[in-house]
Amino acid sequence: MPKEKQLKNRLNIPSYTPDAPVVYDSIQITHRLPHRYPFQMIDKIIHLDAQSVTGVKNVTINEPFFQGHFPGNPIMPGVLQVEGLAQTGGILVLNTVPDPENYLTYFLGIDECRFRKMVVPGDTLVLHCKLLADIKRGIAKMQGWILVREQLACEATMLAQIAKKANNE
Repeated sequence: MPKEKQLKNRLNIPSYTPDAPVVYDSIQITHRLPHRYPFQMIDKIIHLDAQSVTGVKNVTINEPFFQGHFPGNPIMPGVLQVEGLAQTGGILVLNTVPDPENYLTYFLGIDECRFRKMVVPGDTLVLHCKLLADIKRGIAKMQGWILVREQLACEATMLAQIAKKANNE
């Protein structure tokens, strides 16, 4: 078995096919996360349970960041890949409360981040996050991976905080 498939199987990352049913589409994601164009970095959620989540991002040449990164050689910035993982993890963390519309998640930290493959227009990112421990005092520790054509493109360990929205938000 190729190394990429072994990794995907070991991590238990669901396979993605465009016609598969979704848990949340892009409109439903806007009801969960505060991010909007051009900063909503996930198009759909295809798997969600108490411990893990899988999202999808279709990367097109029309992404605004490709104008400057890099002209003639478009590559998705690593920081935006990590943002996509953080947003995917935010969906997972918000899934742990009964009224997610009253909460926000904040990205607190990142460790052991590695970029393994360049992401270019036409790629479909499969973003997968899993909790590494129970959420305590509103702090979640997650491991995240991005696969492109079943090849590892990015991985990171992330910390996030879930917090109740202020009344004026």
